[in-house]
Amino acid sequence: MRILVTAFEPFGGEQTNPSLLVLDALKPRYQGAELAKLALPVVFSLSARRLFAALAMEQPDAVLMLGQAGGRAGLGIERVAINLDDADIADNAGQQPADRPIAEGGPAAYFSTLPLRAMLRAVRDAGLPAGISNTAGTFVCNHLLYQALHHIALHKLPVTAGFIHLPYLPAQAETKNPPAPSMALADQVLAAEAAISAIAQALSR
Repeated sequence: MRILVTAFEPFGGEQTNPSLLVLDALKPRYQGAELAKLALPVVFSLSARRLFAALAMEQPDAVLMLGQAGGRAGLGIERVAINLDDADIADNAGQQPADRPIAEGGPAAYFSTLPLRAMLRAVRDAGLPAGISNTAGTFVCNHLLYQALHHIALHKLPVTAGFIHLPYLPAQAETKNPPAPSMALADQVLAAEAAISAIAQALSR
């Protein structure tokens, strides 16, 4: 059993991205599942191409994508990705698409195929705030989730996939005016581990 976990580099003027630090801190195995890790650029098309290459190389049973959603107080376990790129800021390659479909002629949306309720229970049982989110935005995180699910559907891959948004770290939040919600790195790692363990348990059934 193999789970591919991805994270993003810093973007939007930030010096760090909690998803990348969480990825670095994850152990190699959870609940019998071996982890493969992939750091991705915050660039619309390039992030998806690198994920597709990793899917071919690693051949995972599940993909969990991690990203930053500044302003959220807890983990956002994403339910849906929509077929739209509409960026308020430029990505790290200077691209800022507006009202652009991700896949011409593709479905309007895809739902995550990870065990969302089990993941939510696991994170909350660990004593950490989390909820199921119905909007992954319209920036690179949503783009990657949609592309992953679209690629899996087109190629009929036996892979489940989904996305979790992480809050700011305290050092990031205190620079905002007014200060934004945040979560300590150790708690973010614990929450991600709980979610991964829930995915691994679901895969083993």
